[in-house]
Amino acid sequence: MLFDTVIDRKDTYCTQWDFVKDRFGEDDLLPFTISDTDFMVPNEVLETLTKRMKHPIFGYTRWNYDELKKAIQQWYQIRFDAIIEKEWIMYTPTVIYAASAFIQLLSKKGEGVVLQTPAYDAFFKVIQDNGRQVVENQLIYENNCYSIDFINLEKQLAQPENKLLLLCSPHNPTGRAWSQQELEKIVALCQKYTVFLLSDEIHMDILSKGQRHLPATSFHYEKTAVITSGTKTFNFPSLSFAYTLIPNLQLRKAFHQKLKNADGLSSPNIFGMLATMSAYQHCAYWVDELNQYLEKNQQYVKTFIQKNLPRIKIVDREATYLMWLDISEIVSDISILQKKLVSTGKVAIMDGTIYGGNGAQFLRLNIGCPISKLEDGLNRMLKGIKSIKENEGFH
Repeated sequence: MLFDTVIDRKDTYCTQWDFVKDRFGEDDLLPFTISDTDFMVPNEVLETLTKRMKHPIFGYTRWNYDELKKAIQQWYQIRFDAIIEKEWIMYTPTVIYAASAFIQLLSKKGEGVVLQTPAYDAFFKVIQDNGRQVVENQLIYENNCYSIDFINLEKQLAQPENKLLLLCSPHNPTGRAWSQQELEKIVALCQKYTVFLLSDEIHMDILSKGQRHLPATSFHYEKTAVITSGTKTFNFPSLSFAYTLIPNLQLRKAFHQKLKNADGLSSPNIFGMLATMSAYQHCAYWVDELNQYLEKNQQYVKTFIQKNLPRIKIVDREATYLMWLDISEIVSDISILQKKLVSTGKVAIMDGTIYGGNGAQFLRLNIGCPISKLEDGLNRMLKGIKSIKENEGFH
């Protein structure tokens, strides 16, 4: 199978493999860290890029093409049964750039941005470094599952200084795919208190069997924008191409003015744009196969942990290629575990401390890799855990 193919990524200027020492202090580690995958991009995408590479000029380009917009519209229609107006579609170089731009356009310094935690660590940085306040709406964790604390969320949205809700849908790192009922309640609260709903949906295509993604724009609340990209799904994030859906005309104009004039970023990466079009036009089958492979990887992790590390609790993965592992019954201090994983297991797995909320009792395991790598990594993790002594906080 395509996804079983092991591809050597070392010496390709790859963050996950070549720069693992930056975060973990050692070079010779097997990484399950940055949220990209070890899978080759679809052949159709590779052929599109190769064809364009053969043309020897790589000048400026634009993004406002009907072909691109039709590819995005078609993707949403087929994958999510959602209607996207082509006027809503705007280019952004990255999802985080768009998040930063919306935060600047829709709030003032000192005002609050509500965020469900634990949450992707870049969200904290983009909020705080724009001079806004992070307002943590901590998720409820019960019976190995997360849910939204709607009582607390309403209190937070009711505060007039909190101007935005930054939603991660599906949710990184917990792997939740928010249900229609949950999303309807979120939208209703945002409408009630006139809070802008900004939804990061970059993990939208990566769903477990039986799960469904509902774009935030489906709920017809004008104070909504979606930021997303095909780069996470098809594994070409270094090509730097994302897009945003903005139903509100005035906000679209303001976003475009900021992108083009204030920040000078309106000329996209030609390879990112072509890769996105090719993927959306031709590679739905590839996403289906990817999701099936991730199901197998998830089951492998569950079986391994149940057999060898039964005190690790696994949060059911509804979406993303990330598994959220509760290690609170194994060790009281996650820093002790990390030292052993690195020094003894020679494996790099993100710990949840940087994600806020109750993240300090979790590991975030990236399963977007061939199963042979996953098998090796889990055995390394087991070796590291077994090396922890009782006087080091081992339960």
